Amino acid sequence: MSFLPDREFRRCVARYGGDARPRGFSCWDQYLAMAFAQLTYRDSLRDIEACLRSLGGKLYHLGFRGRVARSTLADANDVHDWRIYADFAQMLIRVARNLSFKGQWKTAGLKGGGASRFLKAFNCSR
Repeated sequence: MSFLPDREFRRCVARYGGDARPRGFSCWDQYLAMAFAQLTYRDSLRDIEACLRSLGGKLYHLGFRGRVARSTLADANDVHDWRIYADFAQMLIRVARNLSFKGQWKTAGLKGGGASRFLKAFNCSR
């Protein structure tokens, strides 16, 4: 996840006051959990929790700072403003468009199996 522009993410969080009440998951932890769920085809909060818990000590190295629990995920989904993630997604789409128009997919590591290796690293169902 180091290729994500964290400065832009922090701007989106600040714009909507996402981490104003730092209880439970931060916005970044929630983003990581939801990105993980999307990339590994998780269906429910219970499924996300079980899969992330199976990774154990690797969570810290993946960027998680909070404890992963179903109730924590549910609270984060309820409390954090959805516009944070919508704005960040729009910014990522702009970056992807610029890369594709310039033919820089290969240099970004997104072509030639880079994305599939990334997905395999997160897949805990195997």
